[in-house]
Amino acid sequence: MATNLSSSLPGDVKPGAGDPSSLRGLLSGLLTDVTDLFRNELRLAKVEASEALTAMKAGAGGVVLAGAIMFSGVLALLAAAILALTEVLEPWLAALIVGLAVTLVGYALLQGAKKKLTPPTLSLDRTQESLRKDAALVSGERR
Repeated sequence: MATNLSSSLPGDVKPGAGDPSSLRGLLSGLLTDVTDLFRNELRLAKVEASEALTAMKAGAGGVVLAGAIMFSGVLALLAAAILALTEVLEPWLAALIVGLAVTLVGYALLQGAKKKLTPPTLSLDRTQESLRKDAALVSGERR
């Protein structure tokens, strides 16, 4: 004598139809959780990429500023310093000395700005750590 399980369930509930303890309910919940996890990881990656881009913009602004300072420095200082130094030196030597000094200052500013454009500024540290934690959680390990 076969018994009908669906007729013995209260309130016409069919097995696996939204019951969180059923296999279908567990798989559905798992799929929802994994989907949410990936969406959250994607959001985190977008935020970190945006922050890295902002840092790159600041570095690029520094490079532009350094270039402008180098250019204006070369023009103004060359003109004024060369005129002053021509009183004690040959004009070509005065121009060489002033030009080298201004160029070295601009070069130092450029090197400082370039450091802001290095790849460590672009790393997604929080996203990587979060993905490591998620992988450990999925594999059953705990940190």
